[in-house]
Amino acid sequence: MRRCAMDGSIGRAIWQNTQNTRQGKRPAMRVRIEDVAEAAGVSMKTVSRVLNQEPNVSEETRKRVEAAARKLQYRPNPSARSLAGQRSYLVALLYDNPSSNYLMEVQAGMLDACIAHHYNLMLAPVTYGERKFVAHVDEIIQHSRADGLVLTPPLTDHPGLMKRLGQLGIPYANISPKLRGGRIGVVLDEERAVREMMAHLVSLGHRRIAHIKGHPEHGASQWRLNGYRDGLAAAGIEYDPSLVIEGDFHYDTGAICAQRLLLMDNPPTAIFAANDDMAAGTIRTASEMGLSIPGDVSVCGFDDTPISRQIYPPLTTVRQPTREMGRLATHELFKRIKAPDGGQMITAGYELQLRQSTGPVGKGRAPRRR
Repeated sequence: MRRCAMDGSIGRAIWQNTQNTRQGKRPAMRVRIEDVAEAAGVSMKTVSRVLNQEPNVSEETRKRVEAAARKLQYRPNPSARSLAGQRSYLVALLYDNPSSNYLMEVQAGMLDACIAHHYNLMLAPVTYGERKFVAHVDEIIQHSRADGLVLTPPLTDHPGLMKRLGQLGIPYANISPKLRGGRIGVVLDEERAVREMMAHLVSLGHRRIAHIKGHPEHGASQWRLNGYRDGLAAAGIEYDPSLVIEGDFHYDTGAICAQRLLLMDNPPTAIFAANDDMAAGTIRTASEMGLSIPGDVSVCGFDDTPISRQIYPPLTTVRQPTREMGRLATHELFKRIKAPDGGQMITAGYELQLRQSTGPVGKGRAPRRR
């Protein structure tokens, strides 16, 4: 039976590393997994199971190993783990998304999950419409030897990519895919969220409400359009296709689409943009045209990314827990990496964030033409 006492060379390692830490120096000795096993009184295999968050370890043993690892300031050696477990301990985020605010939140959530599981994260930007798009992804997988992938829209529904990932047998999780059957990851009830946003605008007296759509390849664009139409129908407002303009989630397209809407002979009193970036572009255009917000036109978005709180007036939006969605999708990916049938599709919650960019219908006035 292994001893639990931390004496001899292990005790000296703890003392020396502690002294160096207090003096602002790096630990003098690299603590090994054998040292953690000795300190906790368990086998190295048990330590490995605990650090990799594998099942079949008692809670008492798990706590003892984690305490020993913290005491020894143990940090896993990625190279050694890779050789021992035939894994790279690396996951990749694949994306082609114009909203940097959205991507930063997803990345932060993935990092939270990777830190908890002692994994590394690689960012892999790709171009969805590129002719050799699938071949490019194939190269990323082969060169990085990533254990799994997290996909963001519109990559989540690319037929060629889905087929190739199935051929390779590489685990992947999805964030907001159109198709959900048999997949793992995280989604949001976006249609319901937008219906609630429409009800908010209607409660303020708005009847002429416009919508700036997102990228046509994103499932979110269709769900948010559906929610917009359903919300209007619920209020007895007839759908007017002239009030719906296609953007692509870019700030600049929000600004351009807003100009077209606000220069109409009978402009809308409220504009719902499919994401915060386009809503921010809408606010800029309205301000440049001499309109007050929300006095002349109310503006709202979707996501609740940092830009929604940084612009003036602060943006009314739907809080999509983007960081949490990145974390949850990555946790489900780790389950799939460990077991072929692991992981599931999780539905995240949302919340309306009512801020100063929406208000009661005003008298309105003609916008200044550029």
